[in-house]
Amino acid sequence: MRLSAIAWTAVVSLCLVASNAAAQGTTDLALIPPTQTISGLLPVSVTAADNHAEVRVGLTLLPLAEVSLDFQDASGLSPASLGATAQLVDLLDQALLSRLPDLGLTGLTNTLPLLLTIEPPANGGLSFRNTGRMEIHTHLLPYNAGTSLRVFKASLGGPFRDVTDEIAPGSVRARTTYGGFSQFLILIDLRSTGTVIAQKLQWLRDITAQLPSGEQPPFQALIDQVETQVAAEDYAAALASIEAIRSRAEQRAGVYLPNEWRATHDTHNFAGELVATANTLRFSVRYLRDFGQ
Repeated sequence: MRLSAIAWTAVVSLCLVASNAAAQGTTDLALIPPTQTISGLLPVSVTAADNHAEVRVGLTLLPLAEVSLDFQDASGLSPASLGATAQLVDLLDQALLSRLPDLGLTGLTNTLPLLLTIEPPANGGLSFRNTGRMEIHTHLLPYNAGTSLRVFKASLGGPFRDVTDEIAPGSVRARTTYGGFSQFLILIDLRSTGTVIAQKLQWLRDITAQLPSGEQPPFQALIDQVETQVAAEDYAAALASIEAIRSRAEQRAGVYLPNEWRATHDTHNFAGELVATANTLRFSVRYLRDFGQ
């Protein structure tokens, strides 16, 4: 895929703006009204083998982002079967903005309005068990401790939600666990951490409600524990309960809980979704412990 000369001029400008901001010691990003509209498909270079894939977004010598995916147990993984595309999105695109959880408190960065889509074709043969790990690495965003940058994920056309596992330096390495795909953004999230935790607890409840009836009570009890422990500010106990959710999902996977994702979408990876949601809940509880609301 090729990008127009005008769009690439905009891409280069974005890189220069980000580099200048980092050099000037920018401490964090804020939600500010967008000052320009930029959109267009970007070239992507994909390599894949065994349980690992890499997606380079943009020019070889000036990538906007480098994305790595590591699967626990993949089958049929190839550049074509991954179905990876990327685009710069219009900062004023109301259809996209309407998919964010709170337009007043969550938003695109002016520096990197990048939408990554991983939608494996149904006839591509890709499947995997349990979970995978994604890292989006970019030099276009500055890192600082307690940053409000987050990884958001959505189904095609669906609402975006925070799935962050970790935001690490170098310049920014945004990480998440997945039990499935398909669209990802790096956003600024200024919502209260308590609100985010409540949403993630509800997602765990929603997944649990779809499990076989005999599997539901232990997960429900652990989710209730986390909620109570967070409210009491007993973060050590809450994190232990979250780890128990993860461990139970991993132990029950494949025998008692469906744990396979397939490009044909004829299975539901409940075990992987439980682990992935527990991981992002752990991130938010740690953030609340370390940085408050």
